[in-house]
Amino acid sequence: MSDPRAESNGVASDVTERVDLHVHSNRSDGRADPAEAMAAAKEKGLLAVALTDHDTLDGVEEAARAAEELSLAFVPGLEFSAYDESGSTHLLGYYVDPGHAELREYLSGALRSRIDRAGRMVEKLNRLGVELTLDEVRAQASGDLIARPHVARALLAGGWVNNYVEAFDRLIADGRPAFVPTQRIEPAEAIRRVHEAGGLAVLAHGGRSHDDAAILQLADSGLDGLEVLHPDHGPVQVERLRRLAHELGLLETGGSDWHGPHDSRRGQLASMPVPYEWYERLRDAAVVAKGA
Repeated sequence: MSDPRAESNGVASDVTERVDLHVHSNRSDGRADPAEAMAAAKEKGLLAVALTDHDTLDGVEEAARAAEELSLAFVPGLEFSAYDESGSTHLLGYYVDPGHAELREYLSGALRSRIDRAGRMVEKLNRLGVELTLDEVRAQASGDLIARPHVARALLAGGWVNNYVEAFDRLIADGRPAFVPTQRIEPAEAIRRVHEAGGLAVLAHGGRSHDDAAILQLADSGLDGLEVLHPDHGPVQVERLRRLAHELGLLETGGSDWHGPHDSRRGQLASMPVPYEWYERLRDAAVVAKGA
């Protein structure tokens, strides 16, 4: 069956040489470890894949090794969580240097902030009569990073909610009684950090959250691309983002935002018809940026 999100927008729904440039592992809030994610990508017939865990690069080295063994083109990356007065902005940082000292220092601080956030969420839940512990939340995380999905999984494991979605909708989503915001970084600052680490900054899943003016402001701050294909984007969003990318001279990317098998929050791996050509343009632009 063809993909209606791709039809009539200049992206062939029957693309066979696909890539996925938005994948998460259990180094943040995904289900699969980095090597398993690469193996799953190879099994799906993908030619290139990016690991873009939230505010961490801890899985990049393992994923790169696994991808090389599988003859799979690999893009090192991460997903920055940024905020300003208009709300949340997620930025994908592609081809950043994992050893960049300033970026590493920032990410260490973000890790500490996330752990503190989880503790404050547990405290709020306790005041609501939910006797959850931080250790129970930690048990849901494979690495050091703790994110809201780990809280949701702990709530489900403890029988405090009937399903994963209820945990967010009733307790920990933005505006719910146990919500705690994450560490704040301005989008322009996140773009700067990506660039200083030798990478390219792309707006993630912004089709519904960012209007033309907001995207133009990000472009003025040095944004390099737009994630055009994403499970949250329908035909209208795809067409608009493609138009903006053309008008502003921005790269086009796309991905499933996969968080692992049996995770229904986002798309399934390789579900977006992202053409290999988009990966090539991203790769070539990164070479130019590093040589500038």
